[in-house]
Amino acid sequence: MSNLLSPAAAELRRRASRAGSGGLLAWAADRGSAGPRRWLQIALGVAWLLDAALQYQPFMFTRGFVTQILDPAGVGSPAVISHSVTGAGQILLSHVAVFNALFATVQLALGAGLLWRRTSRAALAGTIGWALAVWWLGEGLGGILTGSATPVTGAPGAAVLYAIIAVLAWPPRPGRQPPDGGHRSGAASSIAGGSRIGLRGAQLGWAAVWVSSAYFVVQAPDRTAGALHDTVAALAGGEPGWIAALDRAAAGAIGSGGTAVSVALAVVFLIIAAGVLVPALLRPALILAALAALLIWAVGEDFGEMLTGQGTDPSTGPLLILLAAASWPLSRSRRVASQGRATLPPTARTGGPGQAPADRPQPGARPR
Repeated sequence: MSNLLSPAAAELRRRASRAGSGGLLAWAADRGSAGPRRWLQIALGVAWLLDAALQYQPFMFTRGFVTQILDPAGVGSPAVISHSVTGAGQILLSHVAVFNALFATVQLALGAGLLWRRTSRAALAGTIGWALAVWWLGEGLGGILTGSATPVTGAPGAAVLYAIIAVLAWPPRPGRQPPDGGHRSGAASSIAGGSRIGLRGAQLGWAAVWVSSAYFVVQAPDRTAGALHDTVAALAGGEPGWIAALDRAAAGAIGSGGTAVSVALAVVFLIIAAGVLVPALLRPALILAALAALLIWAVGEDFGEMLTGQGTDPSTGPLLILLAAASWPLSRSRRVASQGRATLPPTARTGGPGQAPADRPQPGARPR
């Protein structure tokens, strides 16, 4: 019977057959995302590749990886967090080199998976699960429950930002527009605004990151006169000369004015958090966020301590800049590209009102 079908009907049947037989492999791929959304996925993949390279450093294959990096992450947290961190550390110590090789390889696979379209959706799903596990067991939830965490040195933790970016970079449903149609705010015409969680979800995530940062920086242990000076000065140990000099200069500039600096940072963070809610302030707020992230990365995080041989990730600075990029307003053409071809209405794909792709006349087909 198939040879009696018109070329258009036969093509439609072939497409339906391919769509129904893809299974897991079809789900793992993201063939729809393009433009800015695809570039965000690639940037996240590059970050994972950098993480993998750092995890393959010789120090990470020694007991110091557990005793000097993982175990201290749980100190000061509630018992359920600290015990889970130290418990995981005890397991790792039994075969630290094997476990570290596994961790590094997982991160390498996530990075490579994001760079390859055929596995990019699966890599995004893996990013969310792996990042949240690392945030709990490897970072102690970024120290946010210790009462002394500060965004200056990396709170709320890099791992949770990986998960948030993966959610924003997830391919949108075909044909689905942002909840408000992309007209109520400039943020709606961004990668974040067009994500699965929608504009409001993206704004809540942004606010959670920056409002919490404002809170952390003015906690009692962090807002004392000399606390910020001591924190930054202590970073110089083990760093290359030029980074150590930068730390000492920053600590000297802060001096005993740590309280004023902490309050000023809190105000800046709150402005950044609120800026995405006002279309006229969106771009300035995002630029301010990127500058604040760059300053934190250079001064408080020492570029993730990547030059010490003991850095496990680039820290929060670059990831906060990626979050700002995901919220940057896009032109209409870039917005359409970021949603992918699958989200376009039939008229945009066929060139005729209400005409489905399979209904278009095929070369050599008889008129019906």
